[in-house]
Amino acid sequence: MKLWFLAAVLATLQGCALTVSNPRALRPIDSFVPLASDARIWVEPGYEAYGARVAEAMPAAIARVEAAHYLPFVRPPRVYVCGSEDCFKRYVMTPKLSAAVVPDNRLILSPNLDGHEKHRLSALLTHELAHLHVGQRIGHYHSALPVWFHEGWASLVADGGGADYTTDAKVFEAVRAGKRVNLTARDAPDKRHRAAASRLSIFEFYRQSMMLVGWLKAQDEARFRQLALAVQDNADFEIAFWNIYGQAPATRLTAFYDGVLSDDNQPVQAAPAKP
Repeated sequence: MKLWFLAAVLATLQGCALTVSNPRALRPIDSFVPLASDARIWVEPGYEAYGARVAEAMPAAIARVEAAHYLPFVRPPRVYVCGSEDCFKRYVMTPKLSAAVVPDNRLILSPNLDGHEKHRLSALLTHELAHLHVGQRIGHYHSALPVWFHEGWASLVADGGGADYTTDAKVFEAVRAGKRVNLTARDAPDKRHRAAASRLSIFEFYRQSMMLVGWLKAQDEARFRQLALAVQDNADFEIAFWNIYGQAPATRLTAFYDGVLSDDNQPVQAAPAKP
């Protein structure tokens, strides 16, 4: 009875699952041209060589995302490649990023990935394609899917991409200092609980979130697959988690944190996503 009541209350709070338009998403994408060798890649003119590198990385990235999400893309993904800073700033409001999926599910790559962060191209492409894959089904950053799961899952799929500027050891250190992802905070359409809500840096937040998601998958992949499919079918995350695990996320993941605090860290190692 209690679970039924919780489900009813949360269902009333869920709201519309459609992608929410945003003024920056309404800006026409008119400064790109399709790459001759791959129509999924649209490039800023003059940066075709960068686009070719993206096209080369696409098949493996798509395969990895679809395998890890247990579903194909709803439609072929499109990637916009900015070769200049001006281009990226025109479409991404936080231009310090190296890649982003902006409202209305536009995946845009920064010139950083053709410059000093070339080595991150494949990983960040995979991370952002993971966001795009979910966005095609439930909308851009739907509030029913908490940020920690959203970012942790994408980082796991990308084998650490997006969480690569810190280490597992730093995560353990943060946890032992009392800095944990806030698993009880519930997002709303106008309020997302990011890293600061957990007193973590962005990379600490991503990596700790990745390890939480990886722990869930490593403990019982059959249940994790159920959860992944449920949220992609637009189920409320909290309701789906209760239905599958019989516990709240914070309760279930206490075992992860207990493992960190013990002398043996083996039980908390994140399982890599299977390509």
